Amino acid sequence: MTKIVVMGVAGCGKSSLAQRLAARLGCAALEGDDYHLPSSMDKMRHGIALDDADREPWLARLGELMAGHEGDIVVSCSALKRLYRDQIRSHVPGLRFVYIEIDVHTAAGRVESRSGHLFPRSLVTSQFAALESPAGEPGVFEVSALWSLEAQADAVCRWLAVAGLAETRSVN
Repeated sequence: MTKIVVMGVAGCGKSSLAQRLAARLGCAALEGDDYHLPSSMDKMRHGIALDDADREPWLARLGELMAGHEGDIVVSCSALKRLYRDQIRSHVPGLRFVYIEIDVHTAAGRVESRSGHLFPRSLVTSQFAALESPAGEPGVFEVSALWSLEAQADAVCRWLAVAGLAETRSVN
């Protein structure tokens, strides 16, 4: 069974890659932002960065959802700190992470170009300040946000195949 979190700062393309991977793997996808507490969503809409206490119930909920899901699943979640990743891992042994690496300028530009998203450009810098690279952690694969979505998905699917974790069921 393959359970994956696509992670990174706002604007890196987590949601797009998670959806693409889920389509390729023929499995469910969850948009992590949909599971924030209303108070956390309100903070973000008002340009207030979330802290560890704000994220704790959100991460626990995502971990519970993944653990309770029968079959493969791909979830988008910033998972900025090792503490956050470990919290999700505590619910989902063998969890894999795909880290989308991006620079602050590109991320800020992408966030600014989105309309109707709850996350303002002003919070991008706070995400980079909180980010603890997952490089070197077990079960982590890194892709560049500058690659095309197809190149990212291809690389992740090759990684999963080499690890013997999944076969792609679709090339959509």
